[in-house]
Amino acid sequence: MNKKYIIRLSESEREEALRVTTQLKGSNQKVRRAQILLQADINGANWPDKQISEAYRCRVSTVENTRRRFVEHGFSECLNRKKRDTPPNPKLLDGKQEASIIAMRLGAAPKGYANWSLRLLARKVVELGVVEQISHETVRNTLKKTV
Repeated sequence: MNKKYIIRLSESEREEALRVTTQLKGSNQKVRRAQILLQADINGANWPDKQISEAYRCRVSTVENTRRRFVEHGFSECLNRKKRDTPPNPKLLDGKQEASIIAMRLGAAPKGYANWSLRLLARKVVELGVVEQISHETVRNTLKKTV
């Protein structure tokens, strides 16, 4: 079957991939991607995807995706994988809201309480209208960042 994405590594790319695989530089995924690129290189070993997947104990789709990423995005992005642009969960509080929670925690506890609990802080923040709703876990994470 003719491959849609053909890998042709330059000398410098081949040397970089060899350096990563021989010195085991980087994460195990990076090493595996370098090994896949070396074996899939049309000017090098030129192994079929099935043989590469068996040799490096990965799925055929992993090899195919590595080929596609190399052709579409280039060697360095294929090897290193780019970081996420946005976090998986958006921030729930802005800086001003976080500051008010921290300031409240540092202040005296309400009458009848010895200390601030996370749930008590969460209720008080909602009472004061800082946010519409908040979980005690969000309060915990906000306070944890400041320690």
